[in-house]
Amino acid sequence: MATVIINRKDLKNNIEKIKNEISKQLPDDKGRKVKIIAVVKSNGYGLDIVKYTKFLINNDIDYFAVSTVQEALTLRKAGIKETILMLSSTAIKSDIKNLIENNIILTIGSKEAAQAVDEIAKEMDKKVKAHIKIDTGFGRYGFCYTAKEEIVETLKTLENVKIEGTFSHFSIAFYNKDEYTKMQFKRFIDTIEVLKMNNIQTGMLHICNSSAFLKFPNMYLNAVRLGSAFLGKLAFKNSIGLIPIGFLQDKVSEIKTLPKGYNIGYSNSYKTKKETKVAIISCGYIDGVNMTLGRDMFRPIDKIRYLAEGIKQLLKKQEIYVTINNEKCKILGRIGAHHITVDITNKNVNIGDIVTFKTNPQFVDSSIRREYE
Repeated sequence: MATVIINRKDLKNNIEKIKNEISKQLPDDKGRKVKIIAVVKSNGYGLDIVKYTKFLINNDIDYFAVSTVQEALTLRKAGIKETILMLSSTAIKSDIKNLIENNIILTIGSKEAAQAVDEIAKEMDKKVKAHIKIDTGFGRYGFCYTAKEEIVETLKTLENVKIEGTFSHFSIAFYNKDEYTKMQFKRFIDTIEVLKMNNIQTGMLHICNSSAFLKFPNMYLNAVRLGSAFLGKLAFKNSIGLIPIGFLQDKVSEIKTLPKGYNIGYSNSYKTKKETKVAIISCGYIDGVNMTLGRDMFRPIDKIRYLAEGIKQLLKKQEIYVTINNEKCKILGRIGAHHITVDITNKNVNIGDIVTFKTNPQFVDSSIRREYE
């Protein structure tokens, strides 16, 4: 049975490195503290949202962020009582009520959401905690930074909402050119100044994601929102000692010998050049094998480069390997949804031997067991 293995020691290392980096960046700041908001969306970035959150709690992280109502409810049903911020703004009243009933901090990112939250809070006779989302050039949730007058007018009408924070999100902080990220930061700070000038409390300020956390310590503000940094899986090399964590394991399920000139996999993309001994393993792309970060992380020009690189790799028949008994074994043919074929010619491999795949846990189906060891 396939399993995602998470090394507790490596994850703890990443947590400590992150804490140390924050402390190192604030030596002369007269006691200012930067809050760590651990983003545990997407099934805890593939580490099992409940197990992962509890591990973080045991390592003194007490503030979490999710992207869906279901994620928030999953944590509450698991008995997690720590602070949870819903990052996505919504005007859907049933969702708002559900979040309020479960003591989740809401995000308000539009006039419609503000009105809906205020209305539901009044009906429930509660003062609801919320963060305000400013869209500084991402085009998703949040008040558009150019509509400052509307933001002010909307927030001034709120009677049943306590603003505990204000935030935005970088769209390209991982990239090696920083102009746009710096522009987004300025847009955010300018918006905050307008809110303050109109006597609107902004609460905790946060804009840094994992990439920005490593690149722009001057942008930490009151908190940083970290997800992929804990996993050590970033779009660029880090310099603070974060270790990539999480890998996929399965077992060899079948062994056979194929004759020379035998097709392997869909589309007959590979043909044996000689008699070949192979192992069949019941893991495929559904399980995250050879899956990489999504193309949505790239600008249009980067998408073209990504596509060109993919074509180049196809023409070169890129070789992909797994590890069996500490030996690299090449995958033959296309990776299937649930199976791969591996060349084990002249290798000491038996049915039941452990196979290890390098993979990003976020791309591994959530039905697959996660094991912390």
